[in-house]
Amino acid sequence: MTVFDALVGQRHTVAMLQRAVAGQGMTHAWLFTGPPGSGRSNAAIAFAAALQCKKGGCGECQSCRTAMAGSHPDISVNRTDTSVHKVEDMRDLVRRAALSPSLGRYQIMVIEDADRLAIGENHKTANALLKAIEEPNARTIWMLCCPTVEDVLPTIRSRCRSVVLSTPSAQEVAGFLETSVGVPDSLAAYAARASQGHIGRARALALDEKTRNRRNEVVQLPKGLTNLAACLNAAANLVDIAKDETASITEQANNKELEDLQTMLGSDTKARSSRTYKAGLTELAKEQKQREKRRNLDVVDRCLMDLLSVYRDVIAVQTGAEGTLVNEEIAGDIRELARRTTPESNLRRIAAVFNARQQMMDFNTPPLLALEALMVALKV
Repeated sequence: MTVFDALVGQRHTVAMLQRAVAGQGMTHAWLFTGPPGSGRSNAAIAFAAALQCKKGGCGECQSCRTAMAGSHPDISVNRTDTSVHKVEDMRDLVRRAALSPSLGRYQIMVIEDADRLAIGENHKTANALLKAIEEPNARTIWMLCCPTVEDVLPTIRSRCRSVVLSTPSAQEVAGFLETSVGVPDSLAAYAARASQGHIGRARALALDEKTRNRRNEVVQLPKGLTNLAACLNAAANLVDIAKDETASITEQANNKELEDLQTMLGSDTKARSSRTYKAGLTELAKEQKQREKRRNLDVVDRCLMDLLSVYRDVIAVQTGAEGTLVNEEIAGDIRELARRTTPESNLRRIAAVFNARQQMMDFNTPPLLALEALMVALKV
């Protein structure tokens, strides 16, 4: 057992990282890229654990266990649930990076979603890191994770060694679910297909019936897009699905944060009427709203990827492509859509889905408006 065992379908990447741990090609800054669900952050954390371990990532020593659990004092993992990393968080990370390691061999800084370091022309957050990455301490290592190398500033990526992860195959994901999660082989096969190689999504589909039901609602939408009313209803249904899933994710976390604030500042009448309490409550509400908006967009985006899988299957049937359908469980609907449409029209539908994603992510278009326009474009 090693810290790299949970990296599904990444044999070449694991081999490269193990060589770096042994001293071959080691450097001070790394950029982990790959499609969603490929395990970018998991790979970075496993690499960090291996670098701190005297045995190169045995997975059993205290250093490995604390690193994988997120409690190692010399491994800092920075995440954000909002649309952009805060400048203040990055500056704090730079200050910590200047410290000598307390227990491990290195001071390691991991930044998840490094593509959220810069939004549009605002590069302040990314620039806050530039000098620290350019001129690090001898025992400091930076690890940035994002979808592609183009998602970070050229000045940063030019100083990092690139690690590119691939999408694991359905067979590899299914095997992981069977052995590590313990789900039946039929459910593992379904989750592996439906997730399209996204490990986290596959785990959720395998373990949560509500997640499976929500996905089933989404992939059932294309067959019913036959008139304008149906298109508008489908858009509203998709927004509701996203809101329900977002609420299930955020409600418990929001309540816990409110309880923590009350514990820190007091929950009696006098404390609640204080200026400090009101300011803290206002700031908390602002952060929670930003996180909820980002999570809702993430859920909508995942729903759109499920829609894409339907049109991918339709084109596969129309062109006689070999291989298993992603949505094998609705094969009858897939064949009916294939009969009623053409490959060219479905390619245009796929382009419309990507356009809707861009409208919401890059231009801040309200999800309902973007989805209504999309559903009309998908009309059969």
